[in-house]
Amino acid sequence: MVMRSRYDVVIVGGGHNGLVAAAYLARAGLSVLVLEQAAAAGGAAVSARLFDGVDIRLSRYSYLVSLLPDRIVRDLGLRFRTRKRRISSYTPAGDTGLLVDNDSPSATRESFVRVTGSDRDYAAWQRFYAMTGEVARAVFPTLTEPLPTRAELRRRVGDAAWAALFEQPLGETIETFFADDLVRGVVFTDALIGTFTHAHDESLVQNRCFLYHVIGGGTGDWDVPVGGMGALTDALIDAARRAGTELVTSAEATAIVTDGATAQVTVATGGAVETTVEARYVLVNAAPAELARLLGEPAQPKPEGAQLKINMVLDRLPRLRDTRTDPHAAFAGTFHIAESYDQLERAYREAAAGRLPTAPPSEIYCHTLTDPSIAGSATTRHTLTLFGLHTPASLFAADPQATKDAAVAATLAQLDAVLAEPLGECLARDAHGRPCLDVATPVDLQRSLRLPGGHIFHGDLSFPYRTGPAGTPAQRWGVDTAHRTVLRCGAGTVRGGGVSGIGGHNAAMAVLEETAAQRPGNAR
Repeated sequence: MVMRSRYDVVIVGGGHNGLVAAAYLARAGLSVLVLEQAAAAGGAAVSARLFDGVDIRLSRYSYLVSLLPDRIVRDLGLRFRTRKRRISSYTPAGDTGLLVDNDSPSATRESFVRVTGSDRDYAAWQRFYAMTGEVARAVFPTLTEPLPTRAELRRRVGDAAWAALFEQPLGETIETFFADDLVRGVVFTDALIGTFTHAHDESLVQNRCFLYHVIGGGTGDWDVPVGGMGALTDALIDAARRAGTELVTSAEATAIVTDGATAQVTVATGGAVETTVEARYVLVNAAPAELARLLGEPAQPKPEGAQLKINMVLDRLPRLRDTRTDPHAAFAGTFHIAESYDQLERAYREAAAGRLPTAPPSEIYCHTLTDPSIAGSATTRHTLTLFGLHTPASLFAADPQATKDAAVAATLAQLDAVLAEPLGECLARDAHGRPCLDVATPVDLQRSLRLPGGHIFHGDLSFPYRTGPAGTPAQRWGVDTAHRTVLRCGAGTVRGGGVSGIGGHNAAMAVLEETAAQRPGNAR
């Protein structure tokens, strides 16, 4: 139940960004209400026991952490930690494979030579990721600061890296650095997570996606959340409540009205029962399309997600065709499937033409190899998270279930092609004898998480600099709307997307900056 009729801040959406904003604002002494339409908070950052009789909590939607700044963890005193993966990636190549070992440059070089025939692309790999590392160290700290201008960020990054990552299509940069088709594909996959595009897209949406995947933490590392993704949500709920936040679940915001001075949120808390809550500020942790609906404004074009998510539990890891590589190493990092440069381009063209890709590209993560605690007492079992690319929501429109079944079959067939035994023989069974396999398409994400079009970033990512005015705190922090009292605080902020808390942090900073300016003697 909503306990009061007026708050300093009402936050619509109890996903991780909303919880971050709530914790900061409540710690600053503001009265804060978080409204979550689902029965539990967390949004996509949740863990769940998906299979009857199998006591393993999988990170059902979001699965790795890169962009969450240590600053937020420290500021909020979060009881949350991550672990680094020793293996960066493994990519099968016939009867061998490309293994990138973060702890062994010599082993990585040998793998490059074995797969590509020389060490040319290994040297290029070293140069390329030295460049992205410098960019990460320059850009990542700015994500929790007021937005820099384009010119300011360019000065930080430097002209050469700026041209390579911010100005020309990423495909041109990759093709300049690398010669081998497989290596090019491994690099390019980071530009396609949750983003349906191709290497030479003039809109540079691929560059934007790539940038966020290589700057996380100032290193670009993608880490495993200890205890699963739900551990982050649990820590944020605890921090928000300890600070005094009121969190109400099964409470759906149905409308937002503002007169420019205050705002009112209409809330449905069951059946036809509705109440209205007033606030100095309303922060919306939902997609821009959902924000427009709540405000009664013209509908925005719906974004289109393009990913297939498959969660699995295995009794054991499968053997590989590549007998040189231990499966415990191959699956410990990002396991690439059908993701050579040419394969990615072919799959994109097929999907853009309205056909399910013949060889759907995907990548797999095995969290239990880095954090065995996820498996609980089932010490021999492992989790697998498969993230499929180039399966846009439009493919599922005519017959969602039949297309889902076809996509799963085609994707797992590509995995089986690089294994020495069928994956089905390794899948665990639930209490009813069914294989432990859970699937989500963009259509499923729209239904379960209210992500328009099933887009995991709420829409295309943006470059992390300011292109408009900075006259208000909300504009300075990239969280503004057309209404002074209504701010964005989720993935739809300028630097939103991924499990980062950055949208929530920046919305909170904008509110605190404005409220400080409004105190007597501080008016501007």
